[in-house]
Amino acid sequence: MRRLMAHPALLAAPLHPLQQRRAVRQNLQFCRQLARLALRSLHQELVLYPKPGLVSLIDNGSHDDMDASTFLRSLFSLRHYFFQIAVAGLKGAPFHHLQKLAIAAEARMLRATGGVNTHRGAIFALGMLCAAMAYCRGRKLPLQAEVIRATLLIQWGDALARHSGVHLDHGAGQRSHGQSVALAHAVGGAREEGALGFPAVFEVALPQLQSTLEQGRAPHEARIDALFALMAHISDTNVYHRGGAEGAQRVRQQSAAFLAAGGTGAPGWRTQALACHHDFVAHRLSPGGAADLLAAACLVHQAMALELERGA
Repeated sequence: MRRLMAHPALLAAPLHPLQQRRAVRQNLQFCRQLARLALRSLHQELVLYPKPGLVSLIDNGSHDDMDASTFLRSLFSLRHYFFQIAVAGLKGAPFHHLQKLAIAAEARMLRATGGVNTHRGAIFALGMLCAAMAYCRGRKLPLQAEVIRATLLIQWGDALARHSGVHLDHGAGQRSHGQSVALAHAVGGAREEGALGFPAVFEVALPQLQSTLEQGRAPHEARIDALFALMAHISDTNVYHRGGAEGAQRVRQQSAAFLAAGGTGAPGWRTQALACHHDFVAHRLSPGGAADLLAAACLVHQAMALELERGA
């Protein structure tokens, strides 16, 4: 199936020129809102704590090559990218155009961080989701999880599948760490997630976010639970790169145990999360892929909430 089935709104009579201009302004304003939400989601991931093995405002986790200020410089470098890719998605741009925007964004990020990879996975994941949500908005499709995911797969799925083994800035002759890990351990990376429509976002992180919030806990706790759910479920190439299969098993087991004990709903959950953090740091484990997917889930969750508030 090459395109979405006709939505009733698409069958309406053509708009008057004034209405067309108003619709264009509204759609561009939505793209700006998406870009702000993307940056906010990345910032929410950065300030989250306890966050096993990952950089936060409190400490550098398992990293000696980056800290919170590195991430903030990276965020500043991406301030225009998410708007640009949302506008491209709004127009239904082909994948190769979205890819060029992402490659340019990655180059700006690396200049801002002195060559440190802070947000490579997030550039891809949040960028594609911004494009998909803007595409939906431009065609008056509801911002619902299943519609966003279907749009991503139908509009760009074939191209994502073809490029699932190629990183944003690497050709066929030069492998990224993620590609090398995928080959060595037979696990998927960020590209495979994208080719499958980000199942970790839509089937793991979003349901966990919503479940924790529905139980009356705060967004901070919901993000902690969603991060642990991602760590328990995904094969994180960042973890495999640092700790191999043994490290990956360690991350999955401890994350699953945290959730089995009740997650942030359990008394003393913070102590358990901190113990996990210290253990990951001791073993130099850093689930950066889970962090990127958490930010992606926060973006989708907040964009859907914004749509509900508007009554659109």
